[in-house]
Amino acid sequence: MFRCLSIVFALISAPVLAQTPEYVGSKECIACHEDVAENWATSHHALAWNAPDQATVLADFDGTRFEHKGVVTEFRQDAQGYFAKTTEADGVKTDRKLHSVVGVEPLQQYLFETEKGRLQSADVVWDTEKEEWFHLYPDQDLPPEDGLHWTGPYKNWNARCAECHATNYKRNYGPRSKSYSSTQLETGVGCESCHGPGSSHIEWTLGKVPAENLDPFGFNMSFSGGNAETEIQQCAGCHSRREAQLDGNPIPGTPYADSYALALLRPGLYHADGQILDEVYVYGSFLQSKMYSKGVGCTNCHEPHGAGLKAEGNAVCTQCHSEAGNPGFSSLPLYDYDTPDHHRHSEDSEGAQCKSCHMIERTYMGVDGRRDHSFRVPRPDLGAETGGPDACTDCHQDQGQDWAADKIANWFPNPKNRQPHFGQVFARARLNPGIEAPKLRDIALDVNQAGIVRATALSMLEPSASEPLAATVAPLLSDPDPLLRAGAASLQRGAPLKTRVERLLPVLQDPMRSVRIAAAKQFLGADTGTLSRSQQAGIDEGMQDWQQSLRTRLDFPETHLVFGGMALTMRNAQAAEQAFSEVVDMDPQRAEAWPMLVRLAHINRGPDAARVVLERGLSVVPGHPELLRLQQELR
Repeated sequence: MFRCLSIVFALISAPVLAQTPEYVGSKECIACHEDVAENWATSHHALAWNAPDQATVLADFDGTRFEHKGVVTEFRQDAQGYFAKTTEADGVKTDRKLHSVVGVEPLQQYLFETEKGRLQSADVVWDTEKEEWFHLYPDQDLPPEDGLHWTGPYKNWNARCAECHATNYKRNYGPRSKSYSSTQLETGVGCESCHGPGSSHIEWTLGKVPAENLDPFGFNMSFSGGNAETEIQQCAGCHSRREAQLDGNPIPGTPYADSYALALLRPGLYHADGQILDEVYVYGSFLQSKMYSKGVGCTNCHEPHGAGLKAEGNAVCTQCHSEAGNPGFSSLPLYDYDTPDHHRHSEDSEGAQCKSCHMIERTYMGVDGRRDHSFRVPRPDLGAETGGPDACTDCHQDQGQDWAADKIANWFPNPKNRQPHFGQVFARARLNPGIEAPKLRDIALDVNQAGIVRATALSMLEPSASEPLAATVAPLLSDPDPLLRAGAASLQRGAPLKTRVERLLPVLQDPMRSVRIAAAKQFLGADTGTLSRSQQAGIDEGMQDWQQSLRTRLDFPETHLVFGGMALTMRNAQAAEQAFSEVVDMDPQRAEAWPMLVRLAHINRGPDAARVVLERGLSVVPGHPELLRLQQELR
């Protein structure tokens, strides 16, 4: 009560805040929302990133020791804090103070400041269940100069992780100094990470009517209207495999496709049938599900503040999938699924759990189990064609997929759930996309397929881009799904320039940044000298969108690979050499950059310079076939 009064008096005595809301911090919310705040305070969101102290550090720093492939790390604690002393395989020692801790279970990670402002996530982490240290990548044996070493660019916290573990985070990377001045309102996922800046909401509690661009309670992100898509997109910003196109956290309520480019069902990330393979989180899987297509949102199953499930076990599913049903989802058949007649397993067994059959689990980061959110019917009958796993043989590892397919066919003779699957086409197309182009086109145009599936088909058609194909997919440039608009834009490279301009100029004004960037890419290297000034201006604006997005990721070696490719397309050998030099400076093991750098050194500065670069490259990636071939040429 006194906390609420202090807020009121402070606002009465302060000047009126601007109509654009400002961040105020989670502490300002707690006084009036005590029940919600109590639930949130112990959640994985609140504990996503914290300063180290006796309450937050779960690992044993009391003189413990961990050895991995000749590298020894010794942990200690004293009055000054927590420390990790590492002796590398070559004998070099470093002693670093613990900066902060990440997460609470089933593992906890530890961050160290290797340079002022630069935070790195150590590979040695704490298993909170076994209460022991372990290495996230036990098969790796990397020296400190390797880009994949925990001190390298891919384990950099500022660039790769922090935006999903902090509130109002800005990376603030300085490309010239190659340093970070990162800021955040608070560590951990606070109230305003989801609801947006809270100053106008506090004003609303005092009787001030919110601005028109805000919801009735003063937020720019509203969860009060029951809009599942708005809620999903807000959660997806962190719970997805994606490429960020802004620096740090977008304002909550910003559409997903205006802030991120979602990773499609690519090899290495997903199996051909869309099942999870690498750590892709949730969004890309959920977009494939029937639940998503029927309007189910994250908070239908998950409690938003405690971040746990709304019910235990099968009860989270039977709140809808039952004889009683759910009036919010009237298309569901009324049926008792939680019985042996359906799941065909002993009651209370692991096999009787809905998630065991419909949400296959994979373990990432050593001990962290993640479930596939595509909620699919098990299809062991597809395994031979797609190479994908199935829930049946995941448990019955002594049996094969043919056995599992026969079991399901006997249990459920109706073949409605054993129809042809996009995964069959994708599996063949991954080997030879040209041969499967007609079927990929059919999938891309099939409105009964999920948007991410159709967009993946479009991306697989890019090597087959042609004038007829560009015309066929052109109607998708105005599709409601930004994934399809972006995918269709990428195939317009097959159209003549005049037609490409006519189709893509409106797309360059798309409300979603990811779509505008996809359209802009189709003009890279094009001869635009015959275009009108207005057409050229539209293309230039799109290119600026793309370049601005790239500039927010100048601490990524991958970004400089893109810049190098752009420079080569524009026949700017000096800019290309500079870009590829940045790549190998950040990550010397990026083998694909070295041969290009040798050729560019030869073009720009002659054979002697090329030999110097070649020698440096071979010292880092010895035996690289392309470098060895160039070595013969330069002799």
